[in-house]
Amino acid sequence: MKISDQLQCLFSGKIEERNGSYVIEIPEQELRLGDLEADETYRVAVLPSPTTSETNTTDADPQPEQPSQTSPVEEGEQRTVEIEDIGDQGDGITRVERGFVVIVPDTKQSERVTIEITDVRENVAFAEVVDRVSYYE
Repeated sequence: MKISDQLQCLFSGKIEERNGSYVIEIPEQELRLGDLEADETYRVAVLPSPTTSETNTTDADPQPEQPSQTSPVEEGEQRTVEIEDIGDQGDGITRVERGFVVIVPDTKQSERVTIEITDVRENVAFAEVVDRVSYYE
């Protein structure tokens, strides 16, 4: 599947019926990160979730969360990035391919750092600073 370079956010959600309409709620963090704005119009793609047989899980036997197959990063991977924003908890935020969010503690906005991905989840990854990079390199 080809994913557009214009993708601004990626998350999983459930479709709910409300007053004769169907609604997909957008997580508040997507608006706080600045990619989306309330009362604006966006194109939305709806993709099916894996079936129970595909994930081999049941309600009685939950499995640990596995990284999404569409994640553009892997644990142990190193990248040089620029910290774009600071989150509510004070951690640095950067985005990689398709707007995928990576949280990097102990960084400042606009700082360039080499990071190592330590944890990959469905719609976010976490990383640690390996090296602080000069803008002149």
